[in-house]
Amino acid sequence: MKVGILGAGQLGRMLALAGYPLDFDFVFLDPATEACAAPLGTHIHADYVDERALAEFCVAVDVATYEFENVPAKTAEFVAARIPLLPAPVALSVGQDRLSEKSLFDKLGIPVPRYMPVATREALDFAVKNIGLPAVLKTRRLGYDGKGQAVLKKPGDLDAAWARLGGQPLILEAFVPFERELSCLAVRGKDGEMRFYPVVENVHRDGILRTATPKADDPLQKDAEDYARRVCAHLGYVGVLAFEFFVAGGSTGGKLLANEIAPRVHNSGHWTIEGAVCSQFENHLRAIAGLPLGSTALRGLSVMVNFIGDTPKNEALAAIPGVHIHHYGKTPKPQRKVGHATVTADDAAALAERLARLQTLVAAAES
Repeated sequence: MKVGILGAGQLGRMLALAGYPLDFDFVFLDPATEACAAPLGTHIHADYVDERALAEFCVAVDVATYEFENVPAKTAEFVAARIPLLPAPVALSVGQDRLSEKSLFDKLGIPVPRYMPVATREALDFAVKNIGLPAVLKTRRLGYDGKGQAVLKKPGDLDAAWARLGGQPLILEAFVPFERELSCLAVRGKDGEMRFYPVVENVHRDGILRTATPKADDPLQKDAEDYARRVCAHLGYVGVLAFEFFVAGGSTGGKLLANEIAPRVHNSGHWTIEGAVCSQFENHLRAIAGLPLGSTALRGLSVMVNFIGDTPKNEALAAIPGVHIHHYGKTPKPQRKVGHATVTADDAAALAERLARLQTLVAAAES
């Protein structure tokens, strides 16, 4: 089977690495000259709205998917009219707009922080008056890794936030004093079968994911699965969906509040390559190809650590038992995800010791 992927970044790269043992071949469409997935398949070097290139892409593959959610809607519609594109474009359109996401969560009875759309400076004042401070002002589209948002702590913060973000559709969300950030990785097949990985506890710094730790038997697993199931059923979803949550503390008593969905494989699921029986990447390909889904069971204990800006030396990484190294083939750059490692162990003490050694190396590489 030939699989087309819109985008050729690290997620496309890891999809291809998971797909070759299944006898899949890959075609990527990406405007980047040095797309890091390009060496793993045919790279159609073109803009996402280049219809001649899109037509070439569609003829070359049996099924298509995407590795990031900012593929233009026109592109998704063009491809979906000619070949199967999974997940369906409706999932892409919801995932691209924070207001559409929150509205869908409301419709499906999934708890969310209070929010209001903001289109003008006056509307921002009105929203702050209704929601209160602190709050977070976000662009409705295109923000990721902490970009496109501003935390408003006091009235004096509004002018600077508007100067930086105004002039485009925005959303104001109540600031959540969360205890934890969790994500739920679900996979849904063409026949509607669903499987779920254990929820993942995520730690961010500067808006960028630093570590992701799968949590076996987390008390919020059932709720997370329920909410992900509602979204997938509503969208007729096929493939891997990542659902990110805040765990609100205080009087809410560990309640999940929906943050956002990502209609694709996700950074918080990279640990599944070594940490689960079937990785998120293989399961996504199984789903879109109509194959039976693989087991999402844990192999043991694991933690994923991102490499941001630069990577530690292979010699030092390889000296730590249970560390699995993944370089993305990207040029080092501040605040850029250039790779990750997954630490595995059979017991908590060994995992903690190995993780501490790895994080020392990562901190040195970033400094």
